[in-house]
Amino acid sequence: MIVEALRGCRRPPAWAGDAGTAALVLAAELGVTNDGLTTKTVLLAVAGASLMPLRRRYPAPIAVLAGALYLAGARPPEYDAPVSATMIALYAVGRHASGRTAVAVGALAVLVGALSARTSWEGVSPAAFLTVGLAPAAPVAAGHIVRLRAELLQRRQQQAAELAVREERRRIARELHDVIAHHVSVISLYMGVARRTIPLDPERARQTLLTGEDTARQAMAEMRHLLDVLRTDGEPVDDQADVGVARLPALVEESGNATLEVAGQAVELPTTVDHAIYRIVQEALTNTRKHAAGARSRVRLAYLPGLVEVEVGDDGQARPGHVGVGLGLAGMAERVSLCGGELRAGPSPQGGFVVHARIPLPEQT
Repeated sequence: MIVEALRGCRRPPAWAGDAGTAALVLAAELGVTNDGLTTKTVLLAVAGASLMPLRRRYPAPIAVLAGALYLAGARPPEYDAPVSATMIALYAVGRHASGRTAVAVGALAVLVGALSARTSWEGVSPAAFLTVGLAPAAPVAAGHIVRLRAELLQRRQQQAAELAVREERRRIARELHDVIAHHVSVISLYMGVARRTIPLDPERARQTLLTGEDTARQAMAEMRHLLDVLRTDGEPVDDQADVGVARLPALVEESGNATLEVAGQAVELPTTVDHAIYRIVQEALTNTRKHAAGARSRVRLAYLPGLVEVEVGDDGQARPGHVGVGLGLAGMAERVSLCGGELRAGPSPQGGFVVHARIPLPEQT
């Protein structure tokens, strides 16, 4: 119960941690029992503490600024260098910056520290000088190790979750196979009994057919339930009765800020293609409302020899990095791929975002 209660507790906001770190740096630099504070000490301590809230967002620039404050405070005759602010900033570089940036900043810190301390370490053994010279690299390495451990833990948790999902899907697939096999065999048995008893006992044959109908209805209900479980994130099984190209005018009208253009001679589309076109337009219009609110959309459906094309574009601002990331675009690509077509999505040279799909049609017989 205690563990569950702790899991339910809210984590403190980020600003609270930043404020605590800044206060810690300020207290460490001023010294709660230090009676010999100077103006230089106070200014450097306040400057170092004020950098702390930005260390996660801009780790490398903050480390450079903290290093500059350290060098300014290390000049004689006084020694008021903000050591704690510099160490925390270097740790933030290893924790939040990329690997190359962390290596570059760590090497620069070691080089600057060694050069600034060279004159004051005359007569000291090379081993001691090397130890002190490499000290700035320690917090960078510590931060990078913590980052790697966090990424490894997150990856393990993700792999464990994916493994659990795969195991559950395999279990449901086996269960679905058993359900189908059982009910189909029962239906086949009842149909055989009905066929043989129709000439001899029509009433019994009728009851047998009714039983077979109930069995088929039960099988469909169980399969729908299992397929509903298999849907990602608990997504319910869609009702496909009102989905298709015929519904595009109503869908475009419902969007409130879109136009529909149909080119070519309309032909009867296979069910999978009919549903795919509707879902592509629906998802594209949804993405426009979500990522470019207020933008106008244009939907173009073209019937060409041997294929059908659908294009949905808007005049909103381009959304860099959106292609291939969202689940909506992944779902579009999967639908088009199952129909044997191809999908392109991305920013338009004229501005806005465009989704274009080409789906081949079977030869008319």
